[in-house]
Amino acid sequence: MSAKKIVQVALPVRLRRLFDYRVDHLNQVPHVGARVLVPLQKRKVVGVVCASRETSELPLSKLKAVSRVLDDKPLLPKELFRLLLWAAAYYHHPVGDVLQTALPVRLRRDGPSEPKPLYLWRISDAGRERLDTIPARYAAQRQVLELLVSADESAVPGKSLSSTLPNAAAVLARLEGQGFVEKVAADLPGSPPETEAAAALNPAQQAASVALKGAEGGYTPFLLDGVTGSGKTEVYLDCACRTIARGRQVLVLVPEIALTPQLIARFERRLGSSLAVLHSGLTDTERHRAWWCARQGSAAVVLGTRSAVFAPLARPGLIVVDEEHDLSYKQREGFRYHARDIAVKRAQLADIPVVLGSATPSLESMANAANGRYRHLKLESRAGSAKLPKVEILDLNRLALNDGLSAPVVGALKDCLSRGEQSLVFVNRRGFAPVIVCTECGWQALCPRCDARQTLHRRTGRVICHHCGSQASAPSTCPQCQKETLFPAGEGTQRVEEALVRIFPEAAVMRIDSDVAGPSDEIAKAFQAVRDRKVDILVGTQMLSKGHDFAGVTLVCVLSADQGLYSLDFRGSERLFQQLSQVSGRAGRRERRGAVLVQTAHPEDPAFARLRQHDFAGFAKEALSERKAAGYPPYVRFALMRAESTQSGAPIRFLRSAALAGESLASRSAVEIMTPVPSPMERRAGRFRAQLLVRSKDERRFHRFLEDWVQGIEVSREAARVRWSLDVDPQEMY
Repeated sequence: MSAKKIVQVALPVRLRRLFDYRVDHLNQVPHVGARVLVPLQKRKVVGVVCASRETSELPLSKLKAVSRVLDDKPLLPKELFRLLLWAAAYYHHPVGDVLQTALPVRLRRDGPSEPKPLYLWRISDAGRERLDTIPARYAAQRQVLELLVSADESAVPGKSLSSTLPNAAAVLARLEGQGFVEKVAADLPGSPPETEAAAALNPAQQAASVALKGAEGGYTPFLLDGVTGSGKTEVYLDCACRTIARGRQVLVLVPEIALTPQLIARFERRLGSSLAVLHSGLTDTERHRAWWCARQGSAAVVLGTRSAVFAPLARPGLIVVDEEHDLSYKQREGFRYHARDIAVKRAQLADIPVVLGSATPSLESMANAANGRYRHLKLESRAGSAKLPKVEILDLNRLALNDGLSAPVVGALKDCLSRGEQSLVFVNRRGFAPVIVCTECGWQALCPRCDARQTLHRRTGRVICHHCGSQASAPSTCPQCQKETLFPAGEGTQRVEEALVRIFPEAAVMRIDSDVAGPSDEIAKAFQAVRDRKVDILVGTQMLSKGHDFAGVTLVCVLSADQGLYSLDFRGSERLFQQLSQVSGRAGRRERRGAVLVQTAHPEDPAFARLRQHDFAGFAKEALSERKAAGYPPYVRFALMRAESTQSGAPIRFLRSAALAGESLASRSAVEIMTPVPSPMERRAGRFRAQLLVRSKDERRFHRFLEDWVQGIEVSREAARVRWSLDVDPQEMY
């Protein structure tokens, strides 16, 4: 028996501490990284062992005992466990919550770590004979056997049978007992039988690949800075092939589910290796299986969205973060980590290379490349014979609009249709109109729970708040003056779609936004329809701007490019330029050069001149110079404390007391605490919000201050009266 009698356990609670439990009654002390079931007040919860020790602040007799050890080995690999502890310290978030984030939902409960085997069903020879003689009263059995026969030689998942026949599980069990069907273990993840040959790399891609090859077997962060259509994915694939050949695993991150089917297909066709997928569209069972395949090493490639950065890897060899600039990599609730930054730290701890790829890298990554922390690889031209599109800026001060469309845009769309080519119309507002206004008295449809306007969705006859989701029937008369003088002002995707259908009745128009986007497989089908040239004009929001390769699209029209110019966030201009560059990059990705039309009321803004020249590097250099002078990230560290409450004054009072409590600590740590202010949208979903900014040039002293400051706040009375959070390296300043 070990001398260690106590384990420190991380529990899924908001307290930033570990909990001591007795293990002197066990035959063996649980391993660090293993799950245990422990009592907490009147319930039992699953926690993760973080350390073992001989003594505690409390006498051994007063400590509660571990109820049961759930894992006989560490569930989390040592490298991943170190990463999670680092992340909890860096983001000053409760370690129990951080560790829970890294586990599939099924492993956060009392149960075995290994998922149950997945079986497929097929009909036996006896079952085929039975089908000819089965009595009519056994209709369900006949239906199952017929479905299995129709699958020919393929085995069928029980889930697909259950979608057709609700009691399929019971019927299958009965048929199996009679020997009419048999189940076979599924080989997951599957390996495609054929692979395609690697594409020939151009000189720039080859140079990038050689640089990455030279870094194999050690930590080196790379920024792969390539214009849209430059073939960054081919470089990823080339590096992944070499990594897998060395017996190592590859972790690939993408910003959104919509991009995963496209990238999965590319990796499967090229690598022919087992691939596990992790994203929020999976069921709990599917996620558990993929997670386990990654942990066991049976998946050579793990591909997923933000949370996949915490996937357990048996043999990590390479990490790729595609579209590294994308805001989707930042978790906005709870544990507010940034997957890109976590990926870089994970590569450092695992001593492997990491590749951050983008056509419009974040300014943080550009700064890291400029100061030598990242190796900067550039792909400055498109792959093959494709050319960057020609960008034209349209001055809305001189053009009339009809449902958001100017005459040059309508003319360009008409010409595109006549050539049999596809076009994309980008509108970064969903719904029909962003506001309903009374032209008589000025009344506007406002959300009753937020400081925001409601958006008209005319097809459903509803007005919806896009911040909290509250909705109501659209009024037919003004609620204030009772007159029929309501006017839907502004353009959303629905309004533009209706206008295009009216103007081009012969065209196939498709709208893709979060109102019509369903499960990930439905989104994938919609995008496949575009690739199959079944769509002439594609209308949508920022979902269309990220990494999609539409071979037939030669024209992109941006109907309103000015939203970023009015942003309260200092990153507004960066986000605008990235968004416009990315959506412009969907045009002309093959032989025919594309065209981009951008409507703006501010054509003189310097950002549009840079956009016309495809000069992101020039924009980034200028923007970084401005941030350095202003004392903004990446040259200064920011942390944003947010507070909210149903009581209007409570958040500001809490933040004022927090600022006062941190004054003496801040003065010793070279940290500046700003004055608490209401959030730009003070009321959201019925809760009042406020925020407090803390900043410092000294990163180490900054984190020491945050650690001491947060510990003091956590035990204060004021903290119990509001809902509060700390966001380290915030990506949105509201």
